[in-house]
Amino acid sequence: MAYILNIETSTKNCSVALASEGKVILSKEIAEIGYSHAEKLHVFLEELLKEAELGFKDINAIAVSQGPGSYTGLRIGVSSAKGLCYALDIPLIAVDTMQILANQVIVEEGIIIPMIDARRMEVFSAIFDKNYLKIRETKAEILEEDSFSINNGPIYVIGDCTAKAKTVLTHEKFVFLENHIFPSAKEMATLSYRLFKQNNFVDVAYFEPFYLKDFMLTQKS
Repeated sequence: MAYILNIETSTKNCSVALASEGKVILSKEIAEIGYSHAEKLHVFLEELLKEAELGFKDINAIAVSQGPGSYTGLRIGVSSAKGLCYALDIPLIAVDTMQILANQVIVEEGIIIPMIDARRMEVFSAIFDKNYLKIRETKAEILEEDSFSINNGPIYVIGDCTAKAKTVLTHEKFVFLENHIFPSAKEMATLSYRLFKQNNFVDVAYFEPFYLKDFMLTQKS
């Protein structure tokens, strides 16, 4: 039996899930206005294992959401995941954040566009078909009225920026799923187990989050 700890911290949602054979056993998450990942993440992990009556030595792999998303959130999640893998000598699995978000939705037709808020009218987005196959790679883009105009409807938009997307994407083909805001570790279980069975691991020493955009520090003059 393979136990995988799944960590998702790419947005304001600090989310962890303990899974076995691709099924979630226990999960904990909290989404706050301010980022609480540094304070909550390790507490959640320890609570999960205690409630499951397991120890870190029972874990077979750590899976982490690779991005894109918040620079701070990704850095905390990936650093924690790498630290655990080093200490436990177990493999690290990287899961596409956009795939995690898309997998929250079940549709019979059309496409799924997961979006994560970037800044102003910019978003990180990708496009998936109804079977969760990525048909357009993840990119950062400015939302405009004709964004995604080549796609026929329905187009299901999910993520933490539906409010601002609504003001621009006004065509009736867009369906905004406002109950699906943040990616969650609960949706990682199936994805991470599939990668685990394929021995699809990343190098713990060299893996870095998929920030997509360079992180820039500004200095006051």
